[in-house]
Amino acid sequence: MSGGSFADRRDRMVDRLVESGRISDRATIDALRSVPRHEFVPSPKRDAAYEDRPLPIGDDQTISAPHMVGMMTELLAAEAGNAVLEIGTGCGYHAAVTAEIVGPENLYSVEYSERLGERAADTLSDLGYGDVSIRVGDGWDGWPEHAPYDRAYLTCAAPELPEPVAEQVAAGGRILAPIGRRQQLLERFDKRADGSLATESHGGVRFVQMRG
Repeated sequence: MSGGSFADRRDRMVDRLVESGRISDRATIDALRSVPRHEFVPSPKRDAAYEDRPLPIGDDQTISAPHMVGMMTELLAAEAGNAVLEIGTGCGYHAAVTAEIVGPENLYSVEYSERLGERAADTLSDLGYGDVSIRVGDGWDGWPEHAPYDRAYLTCAAPELPEPVAEQVAAGGRILAPIGRRQQLLERFDKRADGSLATESHGGVRFVQMRG
């Protein structure tokens, strides 16, 4: 392995994200330093785990670039003890970062691919995040059994915000989602007391499309 130990490379990666201004929140910085991204990357790509770019994880899906996970974590602004719904478990990396902040027992994640969901569950369990709850199913439907949530986010792009997900977030809560097909925007939705959503855009992004 080139470039030092995985831990050293992870620290350098986070340092670069901080120096570039991509992340600044202490909880996010600590979470990115704590989660071993290389453990979520398939072996053939593991040496590139601490480069700031997406990597293939199988089943035509990717692990998001570290800066995007950091940016989304900051925008979500979850706190310890918040109940969080994740749509798109993928390899489980983003879930682990979120779990570092809210606690694994407070994270509920829905994955469309049974193969990815099972692999993510195994990886999370091996790394001490076994209390993260994972359900294989259609992310469009959210996970109503554990609602209401304080926060929700999508790691895949949807043509519009899934209404069931919006309904499952409590008033005062927040949702983060890439919205669009060819052209996508990262949108933040803050839920008002009357159930309506205040929307704020945070730039163009490129995510795999939600499946279902």
